[in-house]
Amino acid sequence: MTEYNAILEKSKRFAVRIVKLYRYLDKTKVPRALSDQILRSGTSIGANAAEAHLAPSSTDFYCKLGISLKEAKETEYWLYVLHGADFIDGRSYESINEDCVEILKILTAILKNRPNRTGKG
Repeated sequence: MTEYNAILEKSKRFAVRIVKLYRYLDKTKVPRALSDQILRSGTSIGANAAEAHLAPSSTDFYCKLGISLKEAKETEYWLYVLHGADFIDGRSYESINEDCVEILKILTAILKNRPNRTGKG
């Protein structure tokens, strides 16, 4: 599945960006709770997509990707909060949020085209 391969690669690169953002935030006065949230949700996207690869069933495969979608949406929220609270400048926010939105679109497309059958899809 081409979209699935794309989400694996994009979510890995995105996780690296999130870790770098976390390290940057750690050097600033951002509350630790906020930086921990963005780290957790932003890296969980790819972790769940990777787990989906070895899912024992189609249901589990799509469940893991559904979790990835929820984590991506949460990450989008935290990026908005960090930007709105002036912890991330506009240019950095636009760049990383653009990647997040792209991930959201790919995951949404995969889940929208889910086959209605059992067995790994």
